[in-house]
Amino acid sequence: MEPMSNKQDSNSSEGEEKGWPDVPKRKRKNSQCSVKSMSALSVSVPGYIPSYLEKDEPCVVCGDKATGYHYRCITCEGCKGFFRRTIQKNLHPSYSCKYEGCCIIDKITRNQCQLCRFKKCISVGMAMDLVLDDSKRVAKRRLIEENRERRKREEMVRTLQMRPEPDTAEWDLIRMVTEAHRHTNAQGSSWKQKRKFLPDDIGQGPMVPTSDGDKVDLEAFSEFTKIMTPAITRVVDFAKKLPMFSELPCEDQIILLKGCCMEIMSLRAAVRYDPDSETLTLNGEMAVKREQLKNGGLGVVSDAIFDLGKSLAQFNLDDSEVALMQAVLLMSSDRSGLTSVEKIEQCQEAYLLAFEHYINYRKHNIPHFWPKLLMKVTDLRMIGACHASRFLHMKVECPNELFPPLFLEVFEDQEV
Repeated sequence: MEPMSNKQDSNSSEGEEKGWPDVPKRKRKNSQCSVKSMSALSVSVPGYIPSYLEKDEPCVVCGDKATGYHYRCITCEGCKGFFRRTIQKNLHPSYSCKYEGCCIIDKITRNQCQLCRFKKCISVGMAMDLVLDDSKRVAKRRLIEENRERRKREEMVRTLQMRPEPDTAEWDLIRMVTEAHRHTNAQGSSWKQKRKFLPDDIGQGPMVPTSDGDKVDLEAFSEFTKIMTPAITRVVDFAKKLPMFSELPCEDQIILLKGCCMEIMSLRAAVRYDPDSETLTLNGEMAVKREQLKNGGLGVVSDAIFDLGKSLAQFNLDDSEVALMQAVLLMSSDRSGLTSVEKIEQCQEAYLLAFEHYINYRKHNIPHFWPKLLMKVTDLRMIGACHASRFLHMKVECPNELFPPLFLEVFEDQEV
């Protein structure tokens, strides 16, 4: 008896393997479209077929176009999938042939006799032991994922190693800014040992309403303004120790200081956030709680500074990073009324470049550390703007004698 050979579309779906020759077959929706798309992809994308295959090399089982080396033989995707499913589901014992096992297997007839197709897979050398069961397949996927993650880590390390670090001139600038910060930062690294906690009853006294709908404890406000006067002086001293700042016209120096003073004081307080006591330490000496600072005149600005402190804690900034951030805040060329805008821009760019290169040198483990840190600069600018608005309301409601002269000199007439 001659082997049966019923003509079919050469692109028959693998899912039609059990269809009978004399029964019309239901085609999968979009199947032909999918096949055409795959065919177009294989032609249009260079390297889709492995380079070790010769052009149009045939599948050793059915003669269709081979896609690679599968289970120790060069086969097409269809025969690879058929062989894998047969072994994984242990289907071959149930296969049978109507024509005494002598069917001719090609890309037209391959779906008509599963037994003969499987026998040919074995005869050409496809290896059953290379087909993975479920547990081995899961283990292989896990290994692939682990290798992928390892390669990502290695790539990240290589990327970090390729990022530029400070050159000699930038190291000199970093050292200068760091020293300026250390000489003007009260208590230095020993602030935790030297701080004093503001008594709990401060900030809980009689409240005076303000024009923005908030309330102020005048006793707490008086305490904070006393602390802020030396803090303002230290910010001014920090700026004067930077050569680039000293070279600017006096009028520009005043504008820059008035603009950045609250921002730098907020940064210095935020990096001294203590999660255990949930306090910020102002000017290196007074530890205050959120509600005390809020009721003492800062209102919602207090929340912004505390939130900044909590988020900065994970950054583990050193003195140089805090100092460089202060220098970037100081040299903001968008302050209203400046005359030497271009020169100030150049100064800020020099600090930013040294800052970025120093971050590369430090090799922090936080992903996207540099852009995240720059966002904190934006947060500090917002804190400064909110405080300027808050100060206007406070000036209306609080007695003038509560405002120290330096406090008024810095925060009056600020752009809101």
